Amino acid sequence: MHFVLMKCIRISKFVKKKKILKLPYSHNITLKAFLFIALSLSSLTYSQSRNFKVTLDAGHGAHDFGATYRGHVEKNIALAIVLKVGKLLEANSKIDVTYTRKTDVFIDLVERANIANRANANIFVSIHCNANRNTAASGTETYVMGMNKIASNLEAAKKENSVITLEKDYKRKYEGYDPNSPATMIGMTLMQEEYLDNSISLASKVENEFEKLGKKIRGGGVKQAPFMVLHKAYMPRILIETGFISNYSEGNVLDSEAGQNEIAKAITDAILSYKSEYYGNGTVESLENRPSTRAAAESTATKTTVAEASRTVSKATNSGDIIFKVQIAASSKKLPLLARNFKGLNTISMEKSGAAYKYMYGETSDYNQSKVLLSQAKAKGYSSAFLIAFKNGRKISIQEAIK
Repeated sequence: MHFVLMKCIRISKFVKKKKILKLPYSHNITLKAFLFIALSLSSLTYSQSRNFKVTLDAGHGAHDFGATYRGHVEKNIALAIVLKVGKLLEANSKIDVTYTRKTDVFIDLVERANIANRANANIFVSIHCNANRNTAASGTETYVMGMNKIASNLEAAKKENSVITLEKDYKRKYEGYDPNSPATMIGMTLMQEEYLDNSISLASKVENEFEKLGKKIRGGGVKQAPFMVLHKAYMPRILIETGFISNYSEGNVLDSEAGQNEIAKAITDAILSYKSEYYGNGTVESLENRPSTRAAAESTATKTTVAEASRTVSKATNSGDIIFKVQIAASSKKLPLLARNFKGLNTISMEKSGAAYKYMYGETSDYNQSKVLLSQAKAKGYSSAFLIAFKNGRKISIQEAIK
């Protein structure tokens, strides 16, 4: 493209120097169109960053205070943490950061997602604080987009989604959705399936980092709930409840500089770990390597690496069987499938995805047994392990597999 641009510049200079601009009108138009297209393509080429793109969302803002307890205000704490995460990420020249807000302003929920979409973000991270009438409640929660109908998860979504009533003309904008009944979102067009595995992976890494800080992980793992702010973001996305400002000690930590720095560092480390796992340590080589794109490709392609699997892993005899496995790790290095390389786990399989090798533990067609395998993997120290499912060799979502 640089060569084309230089040729265009030379042609332009030659035309002016020789004073041959008085060509027939149609020729002038053709020349101008050629120059315009070349310059436009050049501009597009140079403007597209190959960096890993992160969109950070500070919950609430302006007249939407979020939760408030004992002088602790959610909108202020969320923004402070987001800005700290952003500063840490921006220190990495291979990461681009966009923000839904950097000041105390009100942003519609759907616009927050649109900001991430326009930025072509690789991940979307929404940061919040929790609160409960029971002031003893404490701990962190990390959510992915989903239709889990557990009452506590729906209640959390209801609380965060209620902000849409503060938006102008929200009934028209969110037609068919009742903020007092999050389950009504199931009737809307959902795109979370394509990004679910990667969202769970990112959320697991956040929880793992929080666990290292000694923070309580509520519910024992990643949760799913229908959050409107995640609904329209078309990339792996998560919502983090960093703790309870209604809890006396936790609220004080969340509203302190030291506490915010600690949380920001944990979230940053999780994002860097995710980037390293799925993109390596360099720049993003191409759109084809984005998790969202790879997930779509994997959903239509048959695995070609079955031969790499451990001989101890049983194969389904019925091609129509649903197979569950536990993904325990991903690495740029190809490791021998030996128990000593996987903390004593000895039914390991592997598949190559882009530049990464994914390692999976166990294989079963029984969902309940798969949860036992997941517990075994976590007991061995793979705290960010998660379930994946296949049908006829094609990767499918866990939700589809359960159905």
